[in-house]
Amino acid sequence: MTTQERALAAPPRSSLIVPCLAATWLVWGSTYLAIKFALRGFPPFFQMGTRFLAAGAILLLWSVWRGQPLPTLSQWRNATIIGALMLGAGMGAAAYAEQTVASGLVVAFIAVTPALITLVNWPFGLRPSRRETLGIGIGILGVFLLVRGSGFAASRVGLVALVLGTIGWSTGSVLSQQVFPLARASVGFASEMLCGGLVLLTLSVLSGERFHWPPQPAALAAWMYLVVFGSLIAFNAYMLLLANASAALATSYSFVNPVIGLVLGITLGAETVTPSEWLSVGVIVLGVMIVVLGRSHAA
Repeated sequence: MTTQERALAAPPRSSLIVPCLAATWLVWGSTYLAIKFALRGFPPFFQMGTRFLAAGAILLLWSVWRGQPLPTLSQWRNATIIGALMLGAGMGAAAYAEQTVASGLVVAFIAVTPALITLVNWPFGLRPSRRETLGIGIGILGVFLLVRGSGFAASRVGLVALVLGTIGWSTGSVLSQQVFPLARASVGFASEMLCGGLVLLTLSVLSGERFHWPPQPAALAAWMYLVVFGSLIAFNAYMLLLANASAALATSYSFVNPVIGLVLGITLGAETVTPSEWLSVGVIVLGVMIVVLGRSHAA
């Protein structure tokens, strides 16, 4: 069943749009600093893997308790593919990059995601409008300016991780709508988190990560925040928006998160952002806004 067919078969969820937007706009902007804090006790892939396994298990148990059927074998396959791309590559790479790159700059880089989603949609017949093309160009220019700053100059490995991560997240977002639909409602989101969590733990083992118990209290608190607010609330809100709203609206978080991420990184994380990096972020946000507004206008 395609996304459009599932949307027609499901009851309208317009009442969820506003709270879902609030979750992706406000909560997601804070999760990148939480990842930085959690890194003090949880290595990146292990942190992300255990986070999504915990959230996925809680959500699946809740969904089954409410009477929702478990995913079929093909839906588990889809969840594995989408989970590997969005969570394994996307979130795993973000956490890996934050070992050497300021959290505010990471969220600013990731803000270019709507432009990438527009490009990934092209093979499926969704060609960008002139406004979207302009926005994509401006956003890419902003990223180019951002990576030339001191924050990324000191971490080429972090930069490569973010490039691969944003490509993975964008590709997974499109394929979840066009090719590999998840099971309906919360069961589908839970299956994606469980499969993505297993992929991340596999990466943790292969990369030789070591976890020492007990973690620092601040790291444990940050990990719990990521499970509850980052995964159970914000991530599910994003997937609901993808399934029930336009792609433009679903990705609108990307021009709010950079500002929140940078402000929190500076005030709570003692991170430093240069004037040129602020300018680069402004260019990225401008490009993203043009992409999102251009997409809405085309629709």
